[in-house]
Amino acid sequence: MGKKPRSETTTQAWIAIMRAQQRLLREIESDLKKAGLPPLGWYDVLWELARAEEGKLRPFEIEERTLLAQYNLSRLIDRLEREELVSRETFAEDGRGRWVVITAAGRALRERMWTVYSKAIEVRVGSKLDEPATTALVNLLARFSA
Repeated sequence: MGKKPRSETTTQAWIAIMRAQQRLLREIESDLKKAGLPPLGWYDVLWELARAEEGKLRPFEIEERTLLAQYNLSRLIDRLEREELVSRETFAEDGRGRWVVITAAGRALRERMWTVYSKAIEVRVGSKLDEPATTALVNLLARFSA
C-alpha cells in the first residue's frame, strides 16, 4: 500500500499560499522601487544586523536568519559594503573570520525602507483582513513553523 495522494483542497491551499507570497513580494518590491529604495533583500540583511547584538553577525548567521542563498548573500554583502551600509571586521580571536557590521548609514537606510515597507504591508495585507482574520491567519501559518 502506497501513500495516500494529496487532496485537491490541500493542493489548492499550497497554490494559493505560493501565489499570494509571490504577488505580495512583487508588489512590495515595486513599492520600494517607486520610492527609489533598494530591493527587499537589502532590508532583510540590514534588519538582521540592526537587531543583532552590537549590530554584527558572521555571514553564516545572516544566511541562517534570511532566505538568501550563500552565493547571493556574498554578493549582496559586497554590494552593501561598497555602499558603506555595512563594514567587515576581523575576529579578534584568530584574525581569519569576519564580522559583518551595520553602519550608521545602513541603520538610516533600513529605517527609510521600513517606512515604505510597513506601509506596503498595511496596504497589501492589513487592509484586506480584519483583526479576527489576521489572528486566524497567523495561527494557521504558525503550524508550519512547528
